[in-house]
Amino acid sequence: MAGLIQKILFLEILKGLALTLKKMLFARPVTIQYPEKDRLIPAPGFRGRHALVRDENTGDTICVACLRCVKVCPSLCINVEYEVDKEVGKRKVTKYEIDVLRCVFCGYCEEVCPVNALVLTEFYDYGGTTREDLFFDKEKLLKNWDEFIVTQKRPYLNPFWKPRGVPDKLLPARKRQFTGV
Repeated sequence: MAGLIQKILFLEILKGLALTLKKMLFARPVTIQYPEKDRLIPAPGFRGRHALVRDENTGDTICVACLRCVKVCPSLCINVEYEVDKEVGKRKVTKYEIDVLRCVFCGYCEEVCPVNALVLTEFYDYGGTTREDLFFDKEKLLKNWDEFIVTQKRPYLNPFWKPRGVPDKLLPARKRQFTGV
């Protein structure tokens, strides 16, 4: 008899509607206003958009074309071409490309670089509508560095540039701290 009364009065449906109304009117929204207000601050060590560090003196990348990043990349998304300067006897990067759609953001390329030329920045909100938007060549990678360093609110220090516990004289590359100014 009680089941019949519940079916006639639709008590379960009314309870569900009351709960829905209560949540709609009195509960705080769970969504965030992402691009306008609630931008996330990435955790230390976050690996985002790739960038090539620009040398302040020459305006070009500090990459020495050792090809370690190419060899260590598990997804084979990095392509580097270089030419040898006969006068100086050093390699100069002519082409540096990263296919971000293939990248797994492992950070091996950043770790293995002897001169710390490649950085995975803290930019997490980027995308594209075409494949070319997510295919970074040398110029785009340098531009990514310029954009990243200007928008930094705190000094950027790559943890691989100066690992904890390693004296400065034992570091293979020069240590730097970029302030974005």
